[in-house]
Amino acid sequence: MSGQVSFASAADTREQKPQLRELAPDVYGYISDFDPNCGFVVGDEYVVLIDTRPTPRMARDFLADIRRVTDKPIRFIVLTHYHAVRVMGASAFDQVQAIIASRGTMDWVRERGQADFDSEVGRFPRLFAGVEEIPGLTVPDMSFEREMSLWLGSRELRLMCLGRGHSGGDTVAWLPDCGVLFSGDVVENRCGVYAGDAYIQDWAATLDAVTALAPRVLVPGRGAVLHDPAACVQAIALTKDFLSTLLDSVRASIDAGEDIRGCFERAEATMKPRFGDWPVFQHVLPFDVSRAYDELRGIEHPVVWTAERDRELWQALRS
Repeated sequence: MSGQVSFASAADTREQKPQLRELAPDVYGYISDFDPNCGFVVGDEYVVLIDTRPTPRMARDFLADIRRVTDKPIRFIVLTHYHAVRVMGASAFDQVQAIIASRGTMDWVRERGQADFDSEVGRFPRLFAGVEEIPGLTVPDMSFEREMSLWLGSRELRLMCLGRGHSGGDTVAWLPDCGVLFSGDVVENRCGVYAGDAYIQDWAATLDAVTALAPRVLVPGRGAVLHDPAACVQAIALTKDFLSTLLDSVRASIDAGEDIRGCFERAEATMKPRFGDWPVFQHVLPFDVSRAYDELRGIEHPVVWTAERDRELWQALRS
C-alpha cells in the first residue's frame, strides 16, 4: 500500500437500507444505521424534504419510499447544511420548485462546494456509487439569514440558524406543533462527530440553543431517532461531550509543544476508550483533530478540504 491512502470509510462496504419512520402525523424520518439521515413533511398540498441523499441513484430509493406514503408533489428541499453526502441526490426530484438553505450555506457552496464534492467522493466510495449521474453542485434557489417559516396549511415548519457549529450555515428544521426537530449534523446520536469544517468552540452554545427548544423527538444527523425529551437531551449532551473532549485533548497537546501527529495520538488515546466504538469515529478523528489544532491556534475559518489535502493528512497521521 506504499504511496496509497485508504480512508477508514473505504472499508465500509455494507449497504444500509434506510427505514421510513413516522415521527408524528405526516412527519417522517428516513433513518439509516449510521449513514446521514433525512426526512420529509407532508402538507395539505405538497411535500417538503429535509436533505436528500448522496446520489440520484440513492435518492430514487428515497423517492420510492416517499411514494409509499403520499403522491403529493415534492415542492421544496431544505438543506440543513452543505456536505455532498447530504445534497447531491437533489436532482432526482424533478418537481421541486426551490431548494432552500441558509445564507451561510449558500456562501459555503460558492466557496468550497466543488472541493467538498471532490473530497467526499474520495472519502466515501460506498455512498457515491452512481456518482457519474450527478449533474453538478446542488445550488440553493432561496436563502435566509437567521430564520424563516414554511407553512404547510396550518402547520409551521420553522427553519432556524441557531449558531455556528458543524458548519458555518447549520439549519435545524423545527415543527413546533409536534415537537419534532431535524437537527442535521449539529447533533449526532452515538456516532462519530465530524468537525473538519466546524466552528468547534462555538458549537457548544449552538447545542444549548437546541436544548432550549425542548424537542420531544429528534432526528440526528447520524444514528437512531430520539423519541422522548430525556433521550434528546442526552444525545445533545453526548455530542457536546465529544467536542469538549476533543478540544481539551488538542489544547493539552499544543500546550505541551506537540505537533499535529502528537495531537492526533493524544486525542485518539484519550477519546477511544469512550467514543471509539461509535460508528465513523476512526474516520472523523483525523479531520477533527486537524480542525481543532487550527482553531486553537487562531485560524477562525475552516481551511478548505481538497482531495489532495485529505490524502496528505491521512498519510501523515495514519501511516
